[in-house]
Amino acid sequence: MRRTVPITLLLLCSQVAAVRAQPQADDALAVQVPKTVLTHVPFSLVLTLPEGTAPIEWRVVRVRDGATLATGVGAPGTEVEVTDLVVARRADVPLRVVAAGESIELSALVLPGWFSILPPLLAIALALIFREVVIALFAGAWLGALFIVGLNPIAATLRTIDTFVAPALAHPDHAAIVIFSLMLGGMVGLMGRSGGTRGIVEAVAPLATTRRRGQLATYLAGLLIFFDDYANTLIVGNTLRPITDRLRISREKLSYLVDSTAAPVAAIVFVSTWAGYEIGLIGDGLRAAAGQVANSDPALAARLEAASPFAIFLSSIPYLFYPILALCMVFLVAWTQRDIGPMLAAERRAAQGGGVHRAGAMLMVDTSAELLEAKEDTPRRWYNAAIPVVTVVLVVLLGLYLDGRARLAGPGSLTEILGAANAFHALLWGSLAGVLVAFLLATVQRILKTREAIEAWAGGMRSMLLAVVILVLAWSLGAATVAVGTAEYVTHLLESAGFPLRLLPVSVFAAAACIAFATGTSWATMAILIPLVIPLAVALGAGIGGGTNYTVLLGTISSVLAGAIFGDHCSPISDTTVLSSMASASDHVDHVRTQLPYALLVAVVGMIVGDIPTAYGVPWFVSYPAGIAILTLVLRFAGAPIGDAIEASSS
Repeated sequence: MRRTVPITLLLLCSQVAAVRAQPQADDALAVQVPKTVLTHVPFSLVLTLPEGTAPIEWRVVRVRDGATLATGVGAPGTEVEVTDLVVARRADVPLRVVAAGESIELSALVLPGWFSILPPLLAIALALIFREVVIALFAGAWLGALFIVGLNPIAATLRTIDTFVAPALAHPDHAAIVIFSLMLGGMVGLMGRSGGTRGIVEAVAPLATTRRRGQLATYLAGLLIFFDDYANTLIVGNTLRPITDRLRISREKLSYLVDSTAAPVAAIVFVSTWAGYEIGLIGDGLRAAAGQVANSDPALAARLEAASPFAIFLSSIPYLFYPILALCMVFLVAWTQRDIGPMLAAERRAAQGGGVHRAGAMLMVDTSAELLEAKEDTPRRWYNAAIPVVTVVLVVLLGLYLDGRARLAGPGSLTEILGAANAFHALLWGSLAGVLVAFLLATVQRILKTREAIEAWAGGMRSMLLAVVILVLAWSLGAATVAVGTAEYVTHLLESAGFPLRLLPVSVFAAAACIAFATGTSWATMAILIPLVIPLAVALGAGIGGGTNYTVLLGTISSVLAGAIFGDHCSPISDTTVLSSMASASDHVDHVRTQLPYALLVAVVGMIVGDIPTAYGVPWFVSYPAGIAILTLVLRFAGAPIGDAIEASSS
């Protein structure tokens, strides 16, 4: 049955499905209240004001002590949404709404705020313990639904599908990523069936003769596609996978190389889709900080208003310790051919002929399908793979530029143009162009008949089905964390922690990591924290325009981005982590388990040599040699060589 209840959907986005407090006549006051409220997590009410002729004053008060939580004036007969209501303990409920001489008492199930972090933690724990990521993600989303429907398990099961899964797939940006992934899968199918993939492997074979060269080639390809992390992950993983398979490089290592290069390089290069987004958030934070100190310190407020968000972003790049050290770590691992933890076991298995993935692995992409392999008599022409890939890159870049320029009201820099562009549109254009070029190359050369080309394209898309299911479930769990207020609760802990100014960068890094890990999204983490921490840093004494206190402000801003990327790298519910497993045709949980030690090591080193000492005045250019030295020593003494490295000539 079609449902068209905008108010209910609105409340679902803020906290959960609301129910009418009690039946009322059309000319009486009515209130919609969530079934469940979590302490320290904002929630909303919707008031339906009674009919009348004069504006109606309303207020929401605590029954316990009569304290007013919200007040306002609304037009008769209209609906008013009351947002950002917070209760600190169970005793704060019931609440009372008073308007037009009427009074309604409201009750709801009150749960501790820390319940909001249970859905992502459950999903992560189940995924790591049982290695069944589909069930783990669904269980996490179901637990979130259970909380918002008042602990009714049957209703929670139904709400999981219609409230989280369906909207996650229907979201325009999510749909664009799904289509982009499927289209690239179809393009890879065409490249493989037409012999292009085999051709490019044979063409690169004289250059990528060793495991080291293969890993360094993957790393350099990741650095070159710096403009968008999604495009980086999917293009590099799909293109380099046949080469790394030939060199017996494990799928776990390939997914690590792809994942730990894509977001970090997009974050530190100011000409990328990330830069424009973060510059806009910095501008919001500066304006909020200026408004905060406008009365107490007008001079500081004026400097904050006059500050350039772009200049501050550029100045903060040297303090992005985790992304920059992560790129250094990827290079060190590829160059030294030494590994630690589960990655060492995976690499030894692959190098010694045990398979590029473990036995029983649930691969995100089925690369064994017959339709993805070239026929016996198919010519191996490398350009039938290279041209479609280059087409995708060029069309995405051109699309970003043209779309961004069209959206800007006036002239702007390249960074401003890319920041204004709709990256998802450009990705769609690029993937479509790549498919069309691959299709034409295969059919015009009469390598494949039209029907065979369509079957190869469809086979490539079918191979991505499991990955798309996992991606949609990861987004669904992210929606569940929004509904139960996971990020808001973690932010509350950050605000109430109380710490010295000099420890603000490292504390913000940890908070951003926790939010990104629990929600699976780095961009939402930045959107939540940057407008919050800039005013917080200013309130604690951070300056603007120079000096050590200005360094603290820069370190705080950069720590949001760095912590968000770190949390994203560690989280099995992150979309970029899922896409890395997808592009590399790796088992998703195996990718998370093998990447986690590297991410944790780089994060700890970044905090010790970067976030903390620079806040106390140590120059940033001292931190990087120290950090690289520590990472090198850890690989030297805690890591081990793979052994029995396989030369290309012997494989």
